[in-house]
Amino acid sequence: MNTMDHPTEMLLTVAGLGHRRPFPGTWGSIPPVVIAGVLIAAGLGPGSTLAWIYFAAMALLAVVFTLVCVLLGIQAEAKWGKDPSQVVADEVAGQSITLMFIPAGVCVCPMSTIWVLLGAFVLFRAFDILKPWPAGAVQRIAGGWGVVLDDLIAGVMAGVAMLIVLWIL
Repeated sequence: MNTMDHPTEMLLTVAGLGHRRPFPGTWGSIPPVVIAGVLIAAGLGPGSTLAWIYFAAMALLAVVFTLVCVLLGIQAEAKWGKDPSQVVADEVAGQSITLMFIPAGVCVCPMSTIWVLLGAFVLFRAFDILKPWPAGAVQRIAGGWGVVLDDLIAGVMAGVAMLIVLWIL
């Protein structure tokens, strides 16, 4: 019998976004992008004199939601099964990592900021869905680490891909 309490479920599902259909992982990837956009619009993005606030916020999201998955992932799997779609805390962590790869100087106007954020979002979702090696391989790990590691790896892969695309453009 699973007795997951409401606060635990709210953390794992990121305030219920993991229950949204279709594509709960896509819904779960949106909050870090919105937070990044707000920080950039407030003049706190990469390349600003207070860029550390942006990077600290993204790192905090990544660390907190990784810990949520690691510490509470066993409860989630007991309730919903292996790497459940309802858990989107892993998407928040992975998307936050991708957003840390945004280089200084690319968000110079609202339109370029929108394109960079949209690109980071799409690339993360693509890597998270396709799970190229080693992301797919680590998903077999049991418990919370199995829930989140593939997303962390996808976040790094998407960040590197974004840097390559920006370099080419």
